[in-house]
Amino acid sequence: MAIKVGIIGAGGMLQYHAAGFKQAGAEIVAIADAAPGAARKAADKWGAKHAYESVDALLAECQELDAVSIIVPNKFHAALAIQCLAAGKHVFCEKPPALSAAEVNGIIAASQKSGKKVMFNFNNRARPESQAMMKYVAAGQVGKINSAQAKWIRRTGIPGFGGWFTTKELSGGGPLIDLLHMVDLAMYFMGYPEPAHVLGQTFNDFIEDKSFKGPWGIPDRVGGVTDVENAAHGFVMFKSGQVLTLQVSWAEMVKREEVSVVFQGTKAGGKVERLFGIDGLDNTAIDTCELYVQENGHSVNRAIVTPACEDMGRIASAANFIEAIEGKAAPLNTPEQALRLMQVIDAIYASAQTGKPVSI
Repeated sequence: MAIKVGIIGAGGMLQYHAAGFKQAGAEIVAIADAAPGAARKAADKWGAKHAYESVDALLAECQELDAVSIIVPNKFHAALAIQCLAAGKHVFCEKPPALSAAEVNGIIAASQKSGKKVMFNFNNRARPESQAMMKYVAAGQVGKINSAQAKWIRRTGIPGFGGWFTTKELSGGGPLIDLLHMVDLAMYFMGYPEPAHVLGQTFNDFIEDKSFKGPWGIPDRVGGVTDVENAAHGFVMFKSGQVLTLQVSWAEMVKREEVSVVFQGTKAGGKVERLFGIDGLDNTAIDTCELYVQENGHSVNRAIVTPACEDMGRIASAANFIEAIEGKAAPLNTPEQALRLMQVIDAIYASAQTGKPVSI
C-alpha cells in the first residue's frame, strides 16, 4: 500500500519533495497553500486529488494521509510540525528545523507522544559525494575527525530585500540559519558530537545593498523588514574535544560561491565541495570529493568519482523519508541531531550579540 502524502506549501521546493516522494513510490494526494489558487494549480500539476487553502482543512478533511511535508517560511515550521504530528501524521519538514533549539524540543516531544517519525530536509547529506564520503568515515578509514571547516559562502546571494528571508521574526536569522547545510554536513561526518562551547560573530555591512542581491529568491518587498546578518563566522568546541570552524554568507567579499566541508581525521582528511561559476545557479557548479592520506612516505590525494547531482540531493532526501517510514532505509537524519544543530546556531547568534563565548 503506497504511503499517502500531503504537502503544505506550493513554493519552489515542492518540485523536489514531490519528485522524491513519487520516486519512492508514495502517492501525493493533497496540497495545501494559503495563497488563493496556488494549491489547486500545484495539485493539478502533480496529480494530487485534493487542494486546500488551509492546514486545518487538509488535516480535517483528508483522513487518508499517512504523512505531511512542510514547505513554508521558517517561523511556521515548529507549529505546523507539532500540529501534524498531533494529528497522527509522519512529518518531513524543510530546513531549518525551527527558529530555535527550544522549538525543536517541542517537535521532539510531539513526535514521541504521537509515535510518528519527523525528519528534516538536510538534503546535502543525500548528495552522492556526501554518501560516498560517509562510507569511508563509517568504514573507519578516516579515523576520528578531530577538526572540520564548514563553508557556504556567497559573494552576491541575498535572496531579496524586505521579504520573509530578511525578516528575523519570520526567518530566525540570515545566512547562518538559511544555509546551515554545511554545518550540518560537517557534524554528520564527525558523528554529530554534543556541542560544549561556541564563539561567533555576525556582520550586516551589505544586507541592505542591492548590488549584493542573488539571482534567485523572492521579490523585494517595499517597506519590508531587513534585520538579519549577511555573514556569520564561528568556532565550535564539542564535548568530545572535536572542533568546527564555520563561515556562512549571502554577501561577502569572496571570489565565488563555495559550498564545502573539509575535515582532518586521524587516518585521513577529506573534502566535499561545490564551486559555482555564478552564485546560486546549480548548472554552473563543479563538484569535488577527495580523500587525503599518507602512503609509503608520500602524500596521496584520492579523487572519489560520483554521479552528477544538480539538485544537491533534494530528491533523494525526500525519497529517504518515505523509505524510512516503510522501514526500507535508515533515516538520513534524526530530530536529536536537529536539536544539536540548532543549539549551535542559537549559540552563534547569542555569542555575536554578547561578544562573549557561549557554553551549551
